[in-house]
Formats: sequence, C-alpha cells, structure tokens
Amino acid sequence: MKERMEVNEIKEVKEVKEKIGGIGAFFDLDGTLVALPSLERRFIRILRYRREIPAKNLFLWLGEALRLMPRGIGAILQANKMYLRGVQILDERGERDGDVCSWHKDGHQAKGQASAHRSERARCHPRLPVPRFYAQAIERVAWHARQGHEIVLLSGTLEPLARAAAQAMAVGLGLLGVTVKTRVCATRLEEIDGKWTGRISGEALFGEAKVRAAKRLAEELQLDLQRCYAYGDSLNDRWLLAAVGNPAAVNPLIDLASLARTRGWPVLHWERKENPTQRRRGHREMAERNAHSRVLA
Repeated sequence: MKERMEVNEIKEVKEVKEKIGGIGAFFDLDGTLVALPSLERRFIRILRYRREIPAKNLFLWLGEALRLMPRGIGAILQANKMYLRGVQILDERGERDGDVCSWHKDGHQAKGQASAHRSERARCHPRLPVPRFYAQAIERVAWHARQGHEIVLLSGTLEPLARAAAQAMAVGLGLLGVTVKTRVCATRLEEIDGKWTGRISGEALFGEAKVRAAKRLAEELQLDLQRCYAYGDSLNDRWLLAAVGNPAAVNPLIDLASLARTRGWPVLHWERKENPTQRRRGHREMAERNAHSRVLA
C-alpha cells in the first residue's frame, strides 16, 4: 500500500510539472553575453588576414544582397554569408575534417621541418575568435543553472562560433563551480564536399526566426515560455523578448532601450574591462548597429 502511494505521488508530481512546464533562459550572444565586436566580424577578420576568402566572394555577396533586398536590410546583414563560399568547414575547435600535416609515418618530423610544420599546422588549424564574456553575464547564467533552468544560446552568428562560445562559457561557469548543459541554436550553413557554399541551411536566426526556434525548443523541452527568461541587446531581439514572461534588455541599443522603457522591461548594464583599442572598436560597432537598428525600425 505504501509503495503504491509513493508511486502515485511521483506520478502526480510528474503530471504537475508537465502541466506547468519548465523554465528556460534564452541568451543572445553578441553584445549580450559577449563584448563587441561580434564573433562573426572577428572571424571575418581572421579569414581575411589568412587570405582564405576569395576576392570573387565580394561580388557573390553583392549579388546575394540584391536578391535579398526585398526582405530588408536585416536579411542582407544576417542571411547573406556568401563571403564564406568555398571556405573549408571549421568545427567549434577551429579544426577541419581530414587535416593532413607534414608528419612522417613514424610520428616524427624530419630535421629542419619543424618551422615548416608549425606553419602548416597554423594553416590547418586556424583559431576561432575567443569570446570576451561580460563577468555579469557569466554570473547570470550561473544563477539560472543553479535554479535548474535550461540554458540556451540563441544567436544569429554561425553555429561553429556559437558552439565555441558555449565551450568557453562552460569554462567560466566551471570556475564558479557550476556545470550545466548548454543548448545552442545558431545559424547553420550549407556544406558541400567539406566546404561552405555561403547559403543558409534552414533559416538565419535573427528577428522572428528566434521566436520560432524558442517555441520549438519550448515544445521539445516542455518549457512554459511565460515562465522563461530572455536576454537581448538589439531591436532584432524584440520578438524573442516579447515572447517570454521575463525579458531583459542588456546593454541595449537606442531603439531597444526606448522599447524597453515603453514596455516596462528591465534594462541591464553589463560591463567588461577592456583596453582603449577594444573600447574604440566596440563603440564603433555599437554606432554601426544603432544605424542598422534605426533602418530596421
């Protein structure tokens, strides 16, 4: 009898949880968790420095921009990845499948080949941008993890960059004694023969696409969006913020700050110590994103 009562109690608790739904925290990356400039912009700089972006990709990008123009400036900026056409695929570790470096079969290098190998290894394994997290951002993620909330990175950046950021964030959380599984939803690229085609696989995760992704995850994980949290910094995040019960504008751009005041959303200001060069770069990108935000409005 006692065992049957315990089974019934467990069943009732499970049914209540399923009915109420769990809680998730959806985080944008660039400008929200990670200091500007954006991971993708920094990634482009790395590829350009390494001369891995063919010159013809500029014309391909312009052609795709013309095709996307009817969808607005947001689509041109977020869904046009033609600059990556023909670039070899990198995973979240910055490595490529099938990398072959100049090692002999016995695992040793010939004399005089060390510097050549280092150069080849650098070519084989280009580094991805290292995320520069706000300290308050890591603390906020840690707080959600301790509450048992699902942690989701929901970003329009490229999936390998988002996954690399999730790994770096796990290190920061580990220093706080927190271990949590982070789910990543980011923009995926079409791949053919080990190279990117420059076209999006599925849809670019910006604007209302973020809400669709959040709703899919909420259904999969049995989350109650009215109990969930969302954090974003630009007007592109307004649909996601409006879809949850606990939105917050983080370091908001001009238009999002105005909208947050109108709707009574909390505004958070997260800071990170940066050197003057980083600050100038961040301010320059902030000004550019404000201009884009005004166009989108």
